Amino acid sequence: EEVASCEAAEMVVSALVGSIGLAPTVAAIRAGKNIALANKETLVVAGDLVMAEAEQTGINLLPVDSEHSALHQALGSAPVESVRRLILTASGGPFRTWSQARINEANVADALAHPTWEMGPKITIDSATMMNKGLEIIEAHHLFGVAEDLIEVVVHPESLVHSIVEFVDGALMAQLAPNDMKFPILHALAWPDRLQSRMPGLDILVAPPLTFEPPDEERFPALRLARAALRAGGEMPAVLNAANEVAVASFLDGFCSLPTIAATVEATLDRWSARNRPLADIEQALTTDREARVVAKEELRKYLHAGVGSESRC
Repeated sequence: EEVASCEAAEMVVSALVGSIGLAPTVAAIRAGKNIALANKETLVVAGDLVMAEAEQTGINLLPVDSEHSALHQALGSAPVESVRRLILTASGGPFRTWSQARINEANVADALAHPTWEMGPKITIDSATMMNKGLEIIEAHHLFGVAEDLIEVVVHPESLVHSIVEFVDGALMAQLAPNDMKFPILHALAWPDRLQSRMPGLDILVAPPLTFEPPDEERFPALRLARAALRAGGEMPAVLNAANEVAVASFLDGFCSLPTIAATVEATLDRWSARNRPLADIEQALTTDREARVVAKEELRKYLHAGVGSESRC
């Protein structure tokens, strides 16, 4: 928080992984710093509160996630009333074509073998379960003020179209670039200008054919869980994120199967639903995050004992 509030800083790039990014990002906003946001969990855990803080201080909050950067660029200055749909593209991860039985047997190395992006381990696992896209639905809702049911996900294995806006007149605006995070980072740091870059752009004459397909929510239930948490509101998105972080850490440590991640998240959400409250302040969001982790660990232990997925990996 002290670093994020550094007096000399004009912009703070918030790129911590997980809900730990919330407090320093809020500290930077309160210090009047423009934010380049790569930490999607900040908006997942406390989106309404964070956006209100940003509006109150008058800072610019610019997305660094490639999908949200694409939406930001495609939207331009268009009012939200002109949007028919926001379409988030997803690579499909390493298990896009795997059967459920094969996914049940996937190990950590399988899940970390992402076909198109080089990312840290946590976000790579989130991509493998498609929880990353679920979190991005929540992030897009808060960033752009668009209702959850107007945010769609399509699987785009080539990862060259980073997202699409459909306007009410039927026009579609897509943003394309090589699958390299340098492009959205540069856009956020330079905005509202565009800086000359030596990075090679996308050569559409040699690019592969662009394909799109619907996501399979049976094999990837994280999308359904994220939408349910967003619709429930209050503390539920923070609970979703906390449970996911706990379960992903367990998977990375080799203690559970990949399907146990979604099972733990769903069980934690179910337990929390009776006590869910509106979020009043950032402290409540942080408390929810801590307490939900305790519940998630209890639920995770049940699934480990029951042997959800592959018993050999639990």
